[in-house]
Amino acid sequence: METKSLQPLTKPQTLHASVQESLKAYIDENRLRGGDPLPPESFLAQQLAVSRNSVREAIKALESVGILETRRGIGVFVRAFSFDPLLEHLAYGLRGSLREVGELVEIRRVLEVALIEKTVEMIGEDDLAELRAVTDRMRVRAEHHESFADEDKAFHLLLFRCQGNQMLSKLIDVFWLAFYKASDFVNLDNPNPLATWKDHHDIVEAVAARDVEAARARLDHHYHGILGVIAKNGETAR
Repeated sequence: METKSLQPLTKPQTLHASVQESLKAYIDENRLRGGDPLPPESFLAQQLAVSRNSVREAIKALESVGILETRRGIGVFVRAFSFDPLLEHLAYGLRGSLREVGELVEIRRVLEVALIEKTVEMIGEDDLAELRAVTDRMRVRAEHHESFADEDKAFHLLLFRCQGNQMLSKLIDVFWLAFYKASDFVNLDNPNPLATWKDHHDIVEAVAARDVEAARARLDHHYHGILGVIAKNGETAR
């Protein structure tokens, strides 16, 4: 396949942004994928008619958003798609903002409640057994007043694993991690861990009974409980 060349820039007043856009266009037009190398900085600078420093700064900016990665002593490569850069920026941006944390949870609530019907239709006995094992660990931790954040994450990923939707799993993972990272900045302690365990237990049993409406209601109730904790913390902070 013939490699397409870069075109010299015509807008030096927006050089920093223009170099980034040109590099992204080069990646798209040449159909580069994760792991594919970019030409050397000197070649890119010559093609764009800019300094190597301008190219270097653009590469750093594209690294920060997860498009490129530099391998020392080897070169610059296209990075495989990942939610990690988004997650880092999202969690940091949510620090101290209970309103935005609540909005994030609301988006996750709508997403999961809307898709639980498909889980009810598709889930198998193996997944149900794993979900019950996770909720059992939640109960034990709740009775000992211990955090069960890892079990909570595993529960929601397991709940939708049967759908085989990798993007959905990544989004659930992003929402969960962003929420818990934001919790480092604001106090979102669970006032009633046994009630939270019961929510998860009831969700599993509704799914196991193939009761779509009950599963939706239980999941919705669970998220309203989380939103209540956020609202309560917001009132305390005033």
